[in-house]
Amino acid sequence: MEVITLGFSPCPNDTFIFGALVNDQLMHKDLSFQYMMEDVEYLNKAAMAGDLDVVKVSYFAFTKLADKYQLLTSGGALGTNCGPLVISKTPGKIPSEKDVIAIPGENTTANLLLTLAYPECTNKEVVLFSEIEKGVQDGKYDFGLIIHESRFTYEQNGLFKVRDLGEFWEEYTGTPIPLGAIAIKKTLPENTKKRINELISESLQYAYDHRDSAMDFVKQHAQEMDPFVMQAHIDLYVTPYSMDLGDHGKMAASRLFHEIELKLGIKEPEWPIFV
Repeated sequence: MEVITLGFSPCPNDTFIFGALVNDQLMHKDLSFQYMMEDVEYLNKAAMAGDLDVVKVSYFAFTKLADKYQLLTSGGALGTNCGPLVISKTPGKIPSEKDVIAIPGENTTANLLLTLAYPECTNKEVVLFSEIEKGVQDGKYDFGLIIHESRFTYEQNGLFKVRDLGEFWEEYTGTPIPLGAIAIKKTLPENTKKRINELISESLQYAYDHRDSAMDFVKQHAQEMDPFVMQAHIDLYVTPYSMDLGDHGKMAASRLFHEIELKLGIKEPEWPIFV
């Protein structure tokens, strides 16, 4: 049996999608998955080092990976009204070039969107995503760029939304925002790539069909244990595009890569990008 190394985050959307696959709840005997769960920036760097066969990465990070990896059409996070937020503990405050902004990773799509929206703001500090809110609360950072569960908790922690960078992107391009994707090594056999793509879709369908079982795995790993937050997180980041990107999702990814080349000078990955 072929063993595939797999990396994804412990966030509810990823554990919801991959739970059935890694817990052997699917009826397949052809592949075995050895998995790890880590923060998104850790996974981006692991992919850059070529450490994993299949790995959840930021779309922005993929521009640095396209020589080694392709993207699957299942398992990712792409949608509307789901972008990262810029937050502050002072209402009405606008970021300027002197302000310190905590970001969840240099290679994250969140950081890319921040760069596009506020090109003058370069004073950034990389912070684990789950610690950004506290850093802003304590006055360590002037602003925070939050993702994942923090989108649902910042207000109750006395913080204020400055800007929704997902809305910024959607107004600017008219396309959904591509946040995270599943990268797969180009060197794997083509039939293996396609089979893994199918299995991830099957794993997500299993989660929909057996929600109680799926949520047990989600609860084991969620940073925020409040049931409402976990469910809201899944509802926001697991979309029909997570089952299959389709032509519209691929178009959105292509637009993102085009903007990266246009604004940052990072060459757009050569097609075919997707398996």
